Amino acid sequence: MSVQVQEHDGAQAARHLHPAGAAGAARQFNDVSYTSDDGLTLYARDYPGHSGPARLPVICIHGLTRNSGDFDELAPWIASLGRRVLALDVRGRGQSARDPDPAHYNPAVYAGDVIKLAHDLGIERAVFVGTSMGGIITMTLALRRLKLIAAAVLNDVGPVISQKGLSRIATYAGKGATMMSWEQAAEYMRDINQPAFPSNDMAEWNKWARRAFSENDAGQLVLHYDPNIALPLRTGKLKPSSWMSRLAFRRLARNRPTLLVRGSLSDLVEQEQASYMQRAAPAMQYAEVPGVGHAPMLTEAPARQAIERFLGQVD
Repeated sequence: MSVQVQEHDGAQAARHLHPAGAAGAARQFNDVSYTSDDGLTLYARDYPGHSGPARLPVICIHGLTRNSGDFDELAPWIASLGRRVLALDVRGRGQSARDPDPAHYNPAVYAGDVIKLAHDLGIERAVFVGTSMGGIITMTLALRRLKLIAAAVLNDVGPVISQKGLSRIATYAGKGATMMSWEQAAEYMRDINQPAFPSNDMAEWNKWARRAFSENDAGQLVLHYDPNIALPLRTGKLKPSSWMSRLAFRRLARNRPTLLVRGSLSDLVEQEQASYMQRAAPAMQYAEVPGVGHAPMLTEAPARQAIERFLGQVD
């Protein structure tokens, strides 16, 4: 096996218990380190489910420039419902290793990494929560390993996305911003995200900054990802749609319970794209988060209510 066990709990991963913020024990998680098929050391947070009847685990996958920290409120809440939750750092982000070959920053490789993690942890089926790029990875998994997916939440993403949103993301993704203080970092997060989250206050932007930036050896704050992850976007290889993405979505949403969560202000999944998804998969469930753009944090009341109902239908 390519992973080691720190705690003698039978799981095939190196683990360290961490309190994830002020909520203390309610937000505890284990560090999981595993090795990809091509030799990269990758990372995930593992939140044990609270006691209760056995339920399928949940695997949370973040967006393009984000990391597992985006789920530091959602994951413990789902764990409190009795489900184990894994929140991944996709390769090139957070505590996962950067890939020396930027060509590997693509959904097919990312999906392979998820399959490897599930294999190493002995997970045969899981519910997936995919935000933006994480949803694209989930749809890609539906083509490669549908049996791994028990159900899926697609957070503000689909097989057809708006060029407007892609163009906006391209203005900042991979630009390698460096800040000299946490106040600066919070202002940066506000500047690029405020149109989508007009109600956020500075306390919230500070929280976002702590997730998005890390301190380097020179004491500077740098974005917690490899700038090369944005190459497919900057070079135009990431398209608003393709026949493959539409096939992947249909395979997922017509064969597995699927919930689309959309921000009402989203410029990536506008009403046109959401309507296409509803026509292509009439059984798909839908929830809209008012006053929020791309992508909801899934801590908003409408999102949580929809996710709790959805999870209650799984197993």
